[in-house]
Amino acid sequence: MSETKEFQASPEAKGKAKQLRIFAMLAWVLAMAGQVFAILKLISDETLIWLIVAIVVILILAITGSTLWKKANRLDPASEKEPTRFFIQNQLGAIMGVLAFLPMVLMILSNKNISGKTKGIAGSIAAVAMVAAGITGADFNPPSVEKYTEEINQQNEAAKSLNIDSDNVYWSKAGNKYHAFDNCQYIKGKALSNGSIEESWEQKGISELCKVCKKKAAKSAIPSDVKELIETE
Repeated sequence: MSETKEFQASPEAKGKAKQLRIFAMLAWVLAMAGQVFAILKLISDETLIWLIVAIVVILILAITGSTLWKKANRLDPASEKEPTRFFIQNQLGAIMGVLAFLPMVLMILSNKNISGKTKGIAGSIAAVAMVAAGITGADFNPPSVEKYTEEINQQNEAAKSLNIDSDNVYWSKAGNKYHAFDNCQYIKGKALSNGSIEESWEQKGISELCKVCKKKAAKSAIPSDVKELIETE
């Protein structure tokens, strides 16, 4: 049975995280470009509707970028030993979400060529979108190498106490738990992945043993003489 030391993302996980971060950056770049276009072309009384449409599109792009960025961080987390990098990596979605709207909000409110009504409507919608993008982008429970290491070690210790081989567990594509037995009723007949508890965590974010497998393993771990005593009683 393996004994996990410090969590390290596999090359496959790092590769997928890199792709997700590229797509996230692309979404943010498009959001910023949309903001520039809105500032230059749409802040006027005549184009209020199109300005609102632009705000909605920018919000969708900002949230998409933040969602992809968070998924990447869960595949390849930062270490708490580097506080600055840890903060920036995990809260970049919130930062970019705010930046996707803050200049626009300031331009709308300071523009002297639009009416107070347009300022009120467009400014309020843009401000709400900015707050929504910021909150959505923030990670209130950020992943870290240390958290993953602790969780995986706990799972390995729990498996060891039940005589489960932590290097030989199973999980399905749609499942959210790993299994000690490939004939478990919840995965029987399904396409399975097989590997270590760390791999199930890395590939699927799974950190919990199936309850049916846990009961079966616990029963199997009881010595035969104790089983006979229990059955007799």
